[in-house]
Amino acid sequence: MDIFYKIIALLGGLAMFLYGMRVMGDGLKSSSGTVMKDALSKVTNNPALGFLFGMLVTCMIQSSTATIVLTVGLVGAGLLTFRQSIGIVLGANVGTAITAQIIRLMDLSAGSGSILYFFKADNLAPLALAIGMVCIMFLKSDRAKKAGGILSGFGILFMGLIYMSASVSTMGESLGHLLTAFEDNYFLGFLSGIVVTGIIQSSSAVVGILQSMASSVGVRFCGVFAVILGVNIGDCLTTFLVSRIGAKPEQIRTALVHVIYNVFAATLITILLAALRLTGVLGDNIWYATLNSGGVANVHGIFRLLPAVCLLPLTGVFAAIAEKLVPDAPKDAEDEEIEDALRDLDYHLINSPSIALGQAAHLISHMGAVALHNYDAVLQQIEDYDEARAERIEHREDMLDRMADAANRYVVDISPYISEEADSRSQDFQIKALTCFERMGDHAVNITDDLKALRENGGTFSPHAEQELHVALDAVGEILGITYDAYRRNDLYAATHVEPLEEVIDELIQTMRANHIYRMTHGLCQIYSGLQYENILSNLERLSDQCSDLAVFMLSHANPALIGQEHQYIHDLHRSHGTEYQTLFQSNFAKYFGQLEAITPPGEAPQP
Repeated sequence: MDIFYKIIALLGGLAMFLYGMRVMGDGLKSSSGTVMKDALSKVTNNPALGFLFGMLVTCMIQSSTATIVLTVGLVGAGLLTFRQSIGIVLGANVGTAITAQIIRLMDLSAGSGSILYFFKADNLAPLALAIGMVCIMFLKSDRAKKAGGILSGFGILFMGLIYMSASVSTMGESLGHLLTAFEDNYFLGFLSGIVVTGIIQSSSAVVGILQSMASSVGVRFCGVFAVILGVNIGDCLTTFLVSRIGAKPEQIRTALVHVIYNVFAATLITILLAALRLTGVLGDNIWYATLNSGGVANVHGIFRLLPAVCLLPLTGVFAAIAEKLVPDAPKDAEDEEIEDALRDLDYHLINSPSIALGQAAHLISHMGAVALHNYDAVLQQIEDYDEARAERIEHREDMLDRMADAANRYVVDISPYISEEADSRSQDFQIKALTCFERMGDHAVNITDDLKALRENGGTFSPHAEQELHVALDAVGEILGITYDAYRRNDLYAATHVEPLEEVIDELIQTMRANHIYRMTHGLCQIYSGLQYENILSNLERLSDQCSDLAVFMLSHANPALIGQEHQYIHDLHRSHGTEYQTLFQSNFAKYFGQLEAITPPGEAPQP
């Protein structure tokens, strides 16, 4: 039964590890601003700097597995590309060996006086969890809560690693004998290193077992060199297997390149040792030498450092192999169009602001199409909720965020080359437009989340509530279509049709809220369902508001006198008696309130 409980503990640790990685990745994604992206890209665009960065991080947290898992998370969050991550992976391999040397020199295991003791995983994990919970529960700012999510995920991830290691820690003695049982059979020694490291999930721990045996009974170089090579492979295999669960292709490649590199490294060391042995350079005095604890650490360090120095120039080769083994998943046609639009942001054009702004306008128009597509998918979710569609909506929102980030950066980078007032106004307008489309996408996702929460809690809307909701959905769908077409065609006349409909939608939502309160207070609607209904109405209202903002921004872009006076313009427009505005308002009012009255039972009649 003991082994059964150890397996349960191991699975529990794995679950914590995966959940922590998910939480941390989500936090990184939601807070991935351009400053952090720029800082990481400056380091990781140079493989040598990325190598040093990975080595430093691993020295700090004393776990190459944790460093590479963090790197996989950064790739998943879009903060690093796959190719940028390779230098960090190679550096992590060396960092874990340097940590062993530092621990040996400073006798870290004997006390907690060293500053490095603070960075041990079993100290960092609870501290990160504690700080993360404080940020989430007691701090009100959105930035603090996002930081709290990242720290909490980080802490849970490390606690999972610790828990997995603890579940097999009592097996250390028997595993240690397995490591040195094949002194005359190098292949079996190599396999034992892979197996034991795969079980313990820490190369440092396995090397520590070897050091312990070297200190007590002594081990020979010929008996441990193959084991250490196996340790290096076993270390990356575990990371690869864990990191690929539920991961994207680029994340799987990042974990796989760790395996590919270590296979190359083991092959290089094996060939080098064979050549030195055959030529007599590696004599019996070294081959059969008895190693103490420091000797084992030195062999481990050399086997990590030497291949890294030799193979660092081959990062492109490792990337190509990983990309061949893990191809991109077949892309949706919409994704392909988005990628094409992103590639159109040619930085060679930014010294010609008018042309560059035209390219940006094309991408921003594409953002509008994606936002509209997401809203259409939300309408389908209301009729027939589908989890795969919900995932697609989330993916589309991620693409919207990526497009907004790329467009915003591109438009801002044009600034030094702008000299004409017209280009300056276009730049300002495009930043406002991309913000509107990005927020439209956010509100669509919010509605999907509300529908998912309703479904998971078994909630439903009353028939009258659902019929009223469809009226609002149709109205918002119409205003989104008008706004998108107006932007796409730069049609100012169409833009003037947005505000009359937006005012009708405001009154429509207000009336629906009154009807909703009536149903709530008369027991015609479930309390929880009523809360989700109110959330959906709020998001529909905000979608309409974004359409109003974008239409007014279009009008002010064409008429500079309106710049800075947009709110006053809307205020005056609502109180005007202009024939065209009033005609459009009354037409929209009759259309949608007529639909509402037709389905509203007595006692809930909307008032104009």
